[in-house]
Amino acid sequence: MDHLPEEQRRAITMKSSSVALVHAHPATGAHHRVHLIDSPGHADFCSEVSAAARLSDSALVVVDAAKGVRVQTHAALRQAFVERLRPCLVLNKLDRLITDLLLSPDDAYARLRRILAEVNSFYSALRSGSYFSSLLHDDDDDGRRRENGDGDDDDEDAFHPHKGNVFFACARDGWGFRIDRFADLYAKKTGASKANLLRGFWGPYYVDKEKKAVLPLRKESTGSSSTGADHQQPPFVQNVLKPLWKVYQRGLTPNSGEWMQRNVVSVFDLKVSPRELHSKDPKVSLHAVLRAWLPLAESVMEMLVECTPDPVAAQAFRVPRLMPERRAVADGDSGCASIVAEAERVRSCVAACSTSATAPVVVFVSKMFAVPYTMLPSKGLNGELLNHNNQGQHSEPEPEEECFLGFARVFSGVLRAGQKVFVVSPLYDPVKGDAAASGKHAQEVELQCLYQMLGQDLVPIDSVAAGNVVAIQGLGQHVLKSATLSSTKNCWPFSSMTFQVSPMLKVAVEPSNPADLGALVKGLKLLNQADPLVVYTVSQRGEHVLAAAGQVHLERCIKDLQDRFAKVQLEVSKPLVSFRETIQGAGVGLMGSMKTEQQSAERSTPNGRFTVRVQVSRLPNALTKVLAESEELLGQIIEGGCSQFPQDGDDSAATLRHRLIGAIESELEEISEQVEKEKLDRYRKTLLGYLQRIMALGPSHVGPNFLLLPDLKSSFGVTTSQNGRKGILVSSRCHISERLGFVSASDAESTIITESSERKTSTDSLDYEALRNSVVSGFQFATDAGPICDEPMRGLAFIVEPYL
Repeated sequence: MDHLPEEQRRAITMKSSSVALVHAHPATGAHHRVHLIDSPGHADFCSEVSAAARLSDSALVVVDAAKGVRVQTHAALRQAFVERLRPCLVLNKLDRLITDLLLSPDDAYARLRRILAEVNSFYSALRSGSYFSSLLHDDDDDGRRRENGDGDDDDEDAFHPHKGNVFFACARDGWGFRIDRFADLYAKKTGASKANLLRGFWGPYYVDKEKKAVLPLRKESTGSSSTGADHQQPPFVQNVLKPLWKVYQRGLTPNSGEWMQRNVVSVFDLKVSPRELHSKDPKVSLHAVLRAWLPLAESVMEMLVECTPDPVAAQAFRVPRLMPERRAVADGDSGCASIVAEAERVRSCVAACSTSATAPVVVFVSKMFAVPYTMLPSKGLNGELLNHNNQGQHSEPEPEEECFLGFARVFSGVLRAGQKVFVVSPLYDPVKGDAAASGKHAQEVELQCLYQMLGQDLVPIDSVAAGNVVAIQGLGQHVLKSATLSSTKNCWPFSSMTFQVSPMLKVAVEPSNPADLGALVKGLKLLNQADPLVVYTVSQRGEHVLAAAGQVHLERCIKDLQDRFAKVQLEVSKPLVSFRETIQGAGVGLMGSMKTEQQSAERSTPNGRFTVRVQVSRLPNALTKVLAESEELLGQIIEGGCSQFPQDGDDSAATLRHRLIGAIESELEEISEQVEKEKLDRYRKTLLGYLQRIMALGPSHVGPNFLLLPDLKSSFGVTTSQNGRKGILVSSRCHISERLGFVSASDAESTIITESSERKTSTDSLDYEALRNSVVSGFQFATDAGPICDEPMRGLAFIVEPYL
């Protein structure tokens, strides 16, 4: 799957690649079609994991048994949980426990148990956090418990060998197993119950050969020296690891063919060629025997079929995440009601994974990837010549030109080559009608070719039904990174994907030859489209800036830009890591400001007519994190794509609203032991009050900073502030709070800014909109470039006070 030269040179995966496989189950004889997407494990390429997860029904989370659980293990589990995938666990590199770490079977068993316990602990925390959030949805509590636990007991481990969703493997040598293989073997050998053996193979049990039963250990093993006799050892140690250890220890010695033949091949009736068995290289003999004894591919496919859902079951489970539900519009608007009804019918077809001829076609493109035109198939299914004319232009493409294909999955209907579909952006709202459809958020396009992906090979196909992954040609001019495709305009767009990291490593690039600037700009646009996470911007000084997730990702982007997209020599500046500015010290947080009098900053306008007074406090870390992770979703809600009916029908706004409340509750839970209950209640009331007074977010109107209106119940005219001084409050709305549904439209009227009463200027002569815009603009400027190093600010609440 790693066919790129850079992947092979570094021996890591850098992009997600799909391959279509067919598996015949040995027990049922049924044939199953599986699309396996190989995604990177390196943190710099987590966007590829997000792209793969959006198109998947389940996930194989691979853990290095020698190194244990790492940060990327947590990231993969979190991504699978967010996308509502059913995960299975693969403990890989078991051979290194024998050959590199030189562990005994007992020590290896203890290590594997620790890894499994750590994975279960983290996944349990994810489920518990989601369950806590579900408490805020009283009307949908049972559904959300099913949604996140999928019917499992919250106290039960998500991953357990006896469930069949834990796989032990050595991928390099091509062998792997689940414990049911050994349970079946020893059930036939001893006559014991396979079900009892399956449950007793993992945990503090042992097999009593005389009683042919699985019994609890009298004293659980804690190390190789305290295990007691063999009959007191856990079955996984005695019947699984010890035989493997013997095979490796004897199989790696010269002239081991006879021993392997006598103790493994003949005992398990394995089909191993004599040439491999008696090879001069002992590794050849060892690997051949293990692959025949414990075939990895067949066992993994069996686990996928038995432990993960099919597309029909998976999409019904995932549709609340993929297409958040919108409820009915206001009464009396029959036109909008019919649009919503059709959109809901489309959503129901997605939930059912419908493949009927009448079902609307719904496809999600998770990323765009570029391949040279020379790599595209030249002939179709029937031998006809395919016309790859550079996205529909009637000219022959250059041999080295790149063709952009959509990495996509069909969620409803049957997609056909040459079909016309609508490309729908996340901001599209079908209720707004043709005005939105005629703009940039919904465009009708004609697809060119469809391809089945087999790693780097592409096989042309005429059609593809719901539940399958496909590469689509013809979207290069219409899709930048991701999009929803639909055969009808009345379709809700899929929710935006979430990324575990954001681009933070920036460099400025310029051509070595100034005459190549045009080629560089063109190449940067192509790179921006080909990589899901890279960000290309032009600075105020005219520099062309690339932002990547890390050093390896940046090097890959520069190499692709220079060798594939721009094809010019580049000059690259030294990397500059983006910073975020905030405030530190005693009294700057909300708890500190409640103990001491908070200082304010005061500034007057140039004409001297107005004085603005602002307090700044630091927001809780949990609340700031939710805001930072939800910038794209906030943009959609503020733009209006997800907020037609924020309180009653907008699931996106409701989800974010409850995430913010959940962040506040988690912050309170952390400090509950150090703070008195009365102060804790005041803290909660203040923070919840913040959420009801948000007039703007910054920077860029979606950042993790609040611009808050004063907590005063007044409209126009003169009011008295807390310090007794008077000021005129200019009416404004809590726009963000209204969008998120924290306040209703009628309650969103609030106040801002003051004029000196001594100047006796009539309030009727004030330009309220200009005053509001001035304050918001100042807030955006301040949060976009902080006072220390002109970097964006983070986690601050700016409270505008009335002041005389």
